Formats: sequence, C-alpha cells, structure tokens
Amino acid sequence: MQPRLITITGPMKGTVIQLSDEQLSIGRDPSNQVTINDPLLSRKHCAIRNSGGEIRVADLESLNGTFVNGFPTHEKKLEHGDRIKVGVSQFIFLLEDDVNVTDVPLTDAGEEQFITAVTVKLDQDDSVYMRPEKIVATLPPGARVARDLAALLKISTAISGIRKAEDLEARVLEMIFEVIPVERGAILLVGHNPDEFVSGTYRDRESDASQPFAISRTIARQVLRDGVAVMGNDVQTGQSFRPSESIVASQIRSLLCVPLMVFQSKLGVIYGDTTHPGAQFDEHHLHLLTAIASLAAVALEHARYVEWLEGENQRLQEEINIEHDMVGESNRIRDVLVFTKKVAAVDSTVMIYGESGTGKELVARAIHRNSRRANRPFVAINCAELDENLLKSDLFGHERGSFTGATAMKKGKMEIAEGGTVFLDEIGELASPLQAKLLRAIQEREIERVGGTHPIKVDIRILAATNRDLIEARKEGSFRDDLFFRLNVVSITLPPLRERREDIPLLATYFVQKYSREANRPVVGISPEAHFLLKQYDWPGNVRELENALERAVVLGSSDHIRPEDLPEALVERKQPSHVGVIKYHDAVNSMKREIIIKAVDQAGGNFTEAAKLLDLHPNYLHRLIRNMDLRDQLKK
Repeated sequence: MQPRLITITGPMKGTVIQLSDEQLSIGRDPSNQVTINDPLLSRKHCAIRNSGGEIRVADLESLNGTFVNGFPTHEKKLEHGDRIKVGVSQFIFLLEDDVNVTDVPLTDAGEEQFITAVTVKLDQDDSVYMRPEKIVATLPPGARVARDLAALLKISTAISGIRKAEDLEARVLEMIFEVIPVERGAILLVGHNPDEFVSGTYRDRESDASQPFAISRTIARQVLRDGVAVMGNDVQTGQSFRPSESIVASQIRSLLCVPLMVFQSKLGVIYGDTTHPGAQFDEHHLHLLTAIASLAAVALEHARYVEWLEGENQRLQEEINIEHDMVGESNRIRDVLVFTKKVAAVDSTVMIYGESGTGKELVARAIHRNSRRANRPFVAINCAELDENLLKSDLFGHERGSFTGATAMKKGKMEIAEGGTVFLDEIGELASPLQAKLLRAIQEREIERVGGTHPIKVDIRILAATNRDLIEARKEGSFRDDLFFRLNVVSITLPPLRERREDIPLLATYFVQKYSREANRPVVGISPEAHFLLKQYDWPGNVRELENALERAVVLGSSDHIRPEDLPEALVERKQPSHVGVIKYHDAVNSMKREIIIKAVDQAGGNFTEAAKLLDLHPNYLHRLIRNMDLRDQLKK
C-alpha cells in the first residue's frame, strides 16, 4: 500500500499526491515537487520524508507555520488520517485503504485478443458528453441525444445527495439499466494497489439480484490501466479473435467496460454485458456510459471520503483529548502529556504545581476528559477569588434561610460535580478555617450544606493546583500538613515557558492564527525580527503572557505580519547599563543601533517618517526605539 496525500482545500483541491521513498517538498518555488501558488506559503515551506519506514512532515522554517491536526509543528510522524495545513491548502494523509476487502470474482487471463478486436475503443477525454462543443459536430440531432442528456442530468441529480458509497454504487447501476440495454452490471473498485480489485457491487436487470458474477480479469485490468473504455458486439461469433472460456461459458454476446477516474486517480471500472442475441451496443452507449462513469467517479470519491471522515472523527477527537490544547513538542511538554495519560486512567487525587500562566487548568481538564468521568461535570473553583464565607457556601452549598439572603436551597459546586471532577485552583490561597472542612470532604467524600443538619455523600475526583511552595507554606503554618498529604498523592510541576523556549514559535503561530480568525483581520505570520524578540524574552507570565501579547499585536497591528513594533514594550531591548572593562555584547549591539538611527535621522533632515523608510522600519517602531534608547534629546541637537 502506498502512502498518499489527498488535497481537500486550496488551489490543488481534489489532487491525489502519491508519496514515494524520496523527499517531497511543498512551497511556492517551482523547484519544489509540489508547487502551490499561495502567498501564505514560503518558497520552501515544508517537506514530507520517509525516515526508516516512518512518514514525517517537517516545517522548513516557514514564516506562517505547518499545522498537523490544527496544531503548529516543527516535525511530526504522520499517522493515518492526519490533517496537514499549509497556507490555505489542507491535505489528508492516508496510509491504509478504507474500503473493506471483499471477494471479487475475476476470470483468469486468456482474453488478450479481445482488447485488440473490440468494436470501439474510447478515451475518457474523447467522450462527446464530457466535451459539449463536440455534441453538435459529432452526434446527429434528434430525440436520442436529448434523452441521453436528460439521463445524465437525472443521474447527476440523483447521486449528488447519496453519502454512502455502497448505496451510491447500487443507484448508479440501477440508472444504467434505465438508459443502456445491459443485462448485468458491476462496479469494481481498487485499493492502493491499482492492480487488485478489492470490492465489487453487482446487479442483474431481471432478478434484481446482487450476487457476484465472473468478469474478465484481462478486460477489467486493461481498461483501468489504459484509461480507455471498450465495447464489443457479437463476441461469441467474432472471427477476429478467439473468445475466452469464461465468455463462452457465460454466453456473453456484447459487453461494455469503462474506467472510473478522478484527476487521473484510478478508482475502478464499470462493467456491463448482455447475453441477448439481438442486443447490440453502439457508440452512443459507449459515450453515455463513459460520461456516467465520470459523474459517478467524482460522487463515489466524495462518498468514500465522507464515510472515512466520519469513521475518523472519533479517533481524531480521542487524539485531541489526549493531547488537549497544550501546544508544544519539547521534551518537557511530552513528559506532561505522558503523565496526563497515566493519571487519567485512575481516580487518584492530583496536585499540579507551576508558575502562573503555565497551563495548570489545561492539564486538569485533560486529565478529566481522558478519565472515566469524562461525561460528567468538570467544576473549577478559584480558591483565591472568594472570601471564607462565600467560598464555604460555593463549595458545599446552603439551605434556605441559613443566612441573610439565602432565599432558596442552593447546591454547592462539590454536589453539582457529582460523578465528575472538582478542580481547586490556587489551593494555596485557601483560608485556614476552610482547610479543615475541605479535608473532611476529601477524606470522607461527604459534605454538609451551610445550615444543613445531615451529611451528603458525593462521588467526586479532586484535582488541585497552586503556584505557591506548599512545603514552605506548611513550615510557616499557613497550610495544614494533613490537607497537604491528602492532596499531594500524585503531583507534577509544569515547566515555565523560559525552560521550553523551543515551543515559543509554535505557540506564537497558534495564537496569531487563533486571534486573526476571531478579530477577522488577515494576519498571515510573524516577521523574523518579531520571532527573535519572542524567543529572547523570559516571559515571567508564561504562556498566558505570550497569548495576551499576541492577541494585542493582532488587534493593534497595522500589517499582515506581526512586527516588533506590534509587541509590548517589555520585549523591546532597552538601553543597557554601562559596564567597566571589556565591552559587552548587548552594549556593542545597542551602540551600533544608536549610531545607525542617529545617522538615518540626520540624513532624513530630522524627518522620522523618512528615516524609517531609509531603515526599512515601520515609523511606529522607530519612534519606540528612539524612546526606549533615550535618543530624543540627542536627535534635537
């Protein structure tokens, strides 16, 4: 079976790309094996490689990124059904055949002479019904042409709404019986190996039977191989060739066989024959069946992929759930995903540590969504937002009249989460008096509403997160030891963004795409200068700070790329303090920057806009550099 890409959107929509052992490059440059005229693509955008039997996609440092299943990637092993997106083009990677293999009865070879002795051969492109300008010149006017055109319109309308491939094949055969005098008809489909038919649909005009019948292997294979439709009449009595035993035994008098092809991709053949002595096929029948095959091939290919996509939907959803929304390919992130998958399978309490903005809630939600509780509620509670009394009511609920304003009974979040997961965010900020009550709820899995008189059993899983050092908090006495040990059954510390800098370009590309869609503003990528600043910054606010910075850049930016002037000032290098002794790298760089800016402004006669043009910078960015480097007073001299 040969791996392939199916193009489902973009300029090459509908194209099938066969993957060989050699590298396949995709981009704008004509030197690529796949050239796509799309301004969103880099000259050399990405490559598909066969690495030791594994098919991998690698981004070639493109400006706008390569996405696999919606997430940007540097390099990734491709699995059957993966979706690859570059610019406006999307591809589906296929490694397996999704057509169920069935027994296709074909007779052995022995009919080679038939192909050279057929009454008519017809190339698919030569069918007059596929080239309307030939209809008037080739076919005589009359009721038959009008009838055939009406039949094609009827068939096109009838099959366009059929989504199941099996139903579509049966309907096509039924409609062929209405317009062509065949007694038996079959549609044979190939798999990845174009020499082997893997499925067949059969119909008999008289009995409406669907039992398979023997079809000439040589005829079917040569029609498919050459892409040429064939027709033969009086095959039992023809003098120009010796009919095969299968044709003699089945008493076939005349037959038709045409290829099913889409964009030069071979799907199979349509076959029809008759045993009636007086039945004769003519060129009109061959032209018509060839046109029917062209319509059916497109609809059939569409139906097969609709079925495949529906079957893949659950698998893709499960894959997304496992990886959740965490973007990154670093070893640190892979460790987090492996941990998430392991703890999701059990009901243990999990403590998630990490700085603010590292994605603690994302991990908690991933654990829940991959657990047996996935179909039950996930309830998040921020322990730092509410005071003691409100949090107590929020966690456990209250009875009517239990305090002023309690006009009705209210279930607490722990009770609402019955059967699901409770996520206690910022657990380190939980008030000391409430820690004891929470400890009892975790130990006994029961709560008592405020003002209530009896305990209520709850079936919940507890996940907690904090950016505090709870060991230090225990030493200070602000966090109970017994609660700590109840929560810290299994724990993980999420890495800050500065410790996985290799993920910054992927995250940045992901957020630009996301907010570009939301803001309905076409931002196609990030400039190399902006990328450099993003990777150099330490991101004390981690992923959340990066996301906010790029949302701001998309909303306030003025070009189709994120430029340095669109980023927060904190990312732009400020004037470095002077050092005594050996000159430092940043001092040298900033000194050179100052000289270049001063020279450009002087050359432009003090006009900052003209100076920005000379420097090939946006005027806003030049103003920011001047402000950050304290050059304004110097430029006034």
